[in-house]
Amino acid sequence: MTPSHTDGFATRAIHVGQGPDPATGAVVQPIHLATTFAQDGVGGLRAGFEYSRSSNPTRAALEECLASLEGAGHAFAFASGLAATTTLMLLLNPGDHVVYVDNVYGGTFRLFDKVLRRYGMEFSAVDASDPANVTAALTGRTRLVWLETPTNPLLRIVDIAAVAARAHAHGALVAVDNTFASPYLQRPLELGADIVVHSSTKYLGGHSDVVGGAVLTNSADIAEHVRFHQNSAGAVPSPFDCWLLLRGLKTLPLRMERQCDNAFTIARHLSAHPAVRRVIYPGLPEHPGHELAARQMGGRFGGMVGFEVTDEKAARRVLSRLRIFTLAESLGAVESLAEHPGLMTHASVPAAERYRIGIAGGLIRLSVGVEDVADLIADLDHALTD
Repeated sequence: MTPSHTDGFATRAIHVGQGPDPATGAVVQPIHLATTFAQDGVGGLRAGFEYSRSSNPTRAALEECLASLEGAGHAFAFASGLAATTTLMLLLNPGDHVVYVDNVYGGTFRLFDKVLRRYGMEFSAVDASDPANVTAALTGRTRLVWLETPTNPLLRIVDIAAVAARAHAHGALVAVDNTFASPYLQRPLELGADIVVHSSTKYLGGHSDVVGGAVLTNSADIAEHVRFHQNSAGAVPSPFDCWLLLRGLKTLPLRMERQCDNAFTIARHLSAHPAVRRVIYPGLPEHPGHELAARQMGGRFGGMVGFEVTDEKAARRVLSRLRIFTLAESLGAVESLAEHPGLMTHASVPAAERYRIGIAGGLIRLSVGVEDVADLIADLDHALTD
């Protein structure tokens, strides 16, 4: 089969970049473990492959599939989401300024605040759910606006198109970490973003068995720079990791549909639970970003749910009593996970900053999996019962 850009998402997830293998007819993409490739004379590359840090057939297949799903002209796979982010940031220079959404993944905050500041880059955190805050933070040295939507862990929604218009008018690029939504729900490049970043460890892989990342763009100039730095810095995934991600992509639409349904059902149930102070889920009409999320995410709202109990002590108790939800970091896989952002994924963010942006001691983050939703609700009810 030769997939077309007009084929549906699920069809492309299964077929783009993937089999049948022209050499053997295998319907599953082979794993090319070779580190180096024979040349037909000096500089005469066969099929464009020379050395696996620079390019590899299995990685190329993954990048082709990712580009198709995200609607991108260029895709680059990395060894982790933070490897993707770090390599992208190498496109900037000392003195360049970055505006980023304040409710950002803790690892991204740590990279910006503890690592890249040492190399002369400047960073300003803003509540980007109001595009005016982004505009106010732009300076003459702003080169990049970094967004998450939905944000981690407070699930705030950012108007990608509105922020992109403001950033572009100022001469800045816009990058969107699309990990929480996945390309199945949201394609930021279609909304005006210049760059998309993923931790492919999460929904793209979907099985908690591979760590990876990706950078995607429609800009040939950005792609040229990312390709150079991908090879120069070398933070690339192994062929086996790429193969695992290709396998995961095949079921992304099925998993996301079930996870969205389960998360919505759980969010509504928790909203009526007497032990829960508030529920954070964009699919609920009372969420301040509900209407925007409905437009940007195609009427589906993802598999992440946040909820608050009275305080940290109560949150610890709830987490200790869960049976099906596993207490663990990460997200987006078939099994349901629960974690305490303030003490786990966002522990690198100073406590004062966490509380300023709303990451309270009683906040619990759920990554809802594909189990029977009645069992998940029963597990939460048991954990919340005194």
